[in-house]
Amino acid sequence: MAENSNNPRITRNKPTHQNTSMLGKMPPQATDLEEAVLGALMLEKEALTNVIDILKVESFYKDSHQVIFQAILDLFTESQPIDLLTVTSQLRKSGTLEIAGGAFYVTELTSKVASAANIEYHARIITEQSIKREMIKIASDIQKDAYEETTDVFELLDKMEQNLFEISEKNIRKNYSDMKSIMREAIIELEARKGQKDGLTGVPSGLTALDRVTAGWQKSDLVIIAARPAMGKTAFVLSVLRNAAVDHNRPVAIFSLEMSSIQLVNRLISSEAELDSEKIKKGSLAEHEWAQLVHKTAKLSKAPLFVDDTPALSILELRAKCRKLKAQHDIQMIVIDYLQLMSGDSKSGGGGNREQEIASISRALKKIAKELEVPVIALSQLSRAVETRGGDKRPQLSDLRESGAIEQDADMVMFLYRPEYYGITEDEDGNSTQGVGEVIIAKHRNGSLDNVKLRFIGRYTKFQDLDGFGNMQDPQGANAVYRPTFAAQSSGVSEFDSGNTIKLQSKANSDDGDDLLNRNNSEDAF
Repeated sequence: MAENSNNPRITRNKPTHQNTSMLGKMPPQATDLEEAVLGALMLEKEALTNVIDILKVESFYKDSHQVIFQAILDLFTESQPIDLLTVTSQLRKSGTLEIAGGAFYVTELTSKVASAANIEYHARIITEQSIKREMIKIASDIQKDAYEETTDVFELLDKMEQNLFEISEKNIRKNYSDMKSIMREAIIELEARKGQKDGLTGVPSGLTALDRVTAGWQKSDLVIIAARPAMGKTAFVLSVLRNAAVDHNRPVAIFSLEMSSIQLVNRLISSEAELDSEKIKKGSLAEHEWAQLVHKTAKLSKAPLFVDDTPALSILELRAKCRKLKAQHDIQMIVIDYLQLMSGDSKSGGGGNREQEIASISRALKKIAKELEVPVIALSQLSRAVETRGGDKRPQLSDLRESGAIEQDADMVMFLYRPEYYGITEDEDGNSTQGVGEVIIAKHRNGSLDNVKLRFIGRYTKFQDLDGFGNMQDPQGANAVYRPTFAAQSSGVSEFDSGNTIKLQSKANSDDGDDLLNRNNSEDAF
């Protein structure tokens, strides 16, 4: 008896087994079916394969049944035959035969059932009773904590939600599908894609050259975007979030662990209104700039974009919040800024080092992406090895900071790189690198690797297509102000004039009414 007390493989729910519930009833159990299932497992060698994904050691109510099932699992792991004699021998070998009730009790189990014909049905009932016991225990713990005056009610709510989610995660597993049903789903999906002229199958980034390579951010993908400081990681994700939410009306969420929600929104305002970020920060805007801000951010204020700036967010909190956002707003994309500022699950990461914690976080992010069927984009820092390297200092997969698991878990790894930051004024083809940012796709599980060049506008903290609107070569440098001209055309298309001014045309001469101000058919140059 004593030698088994330290056996880590046996899970006992003593509070559940020994205590009745608060209603004065015995905990849910099906001991007769437990006996029948164990007997069937020792009678037919193929029986275990039918229930091994349904039953766990802790699914059994009686300690003796847990011990016997553990012995059966040990034999299965070692590819040994499973019958009455081998199970008894395994129990004796592990020193748990007496806890199991002795050789006579084990032998008696085989007489409880004639065959394993209904073993799967019986196993599901056992699991259901086990789930009920877990729920009762959680409810009992919550009730006890709720009576404590020092308990924080929001922590208690979070704990309850996490515990219930863990129960469903452990017990509700997706079953396999046959080829016929999978093919049917694939054909339906292909037919839906056939009508898409732009070739996008995921959430659009709004950056044409990037979408051409990725076909948009794909469902269930974990995308890592990594760069050294000052490369524009946050500017990049805010640009793609804005494009998805404003231009394509896709609900998106960003969890900002580094910046406050107000700071993020100020960046979005600067980008959207094309106003100097320094002016936004200081609030030193002229009257016409206020009017420009109000007009241009009207769509942004209505966009389905959700910002959470909870500091030191844990992976469990993130999962709970994402599930809630998915249920309430059907979010289509999740962004984390940034991964290294998250804290892992205390159960898995508390005893290990930081590398193990980051590995557990990256695995959890991939699980969230799969569970919610949305792309998860996580920003990551790169190690200082980039700075110490010679040459053009382009990032490599080995530069990912703190954990190689990030590279393994990610479906796509992208690096942001701006050569002008390192004093490189021309690329290998002799083109100017002024205001040019590169997205280096270093890993792409479902597509090709490529380098995508974009325009980085530092003053507005935004990325745009290199050859699109607002991306003309600026003689004043990458951080100069780009001021579009609202020309007197019925089409309302914006263009650049030679003086870098904004010309405001009356709504009377514009079909779409998108002019910033109505100045009674006069043109005012800023």
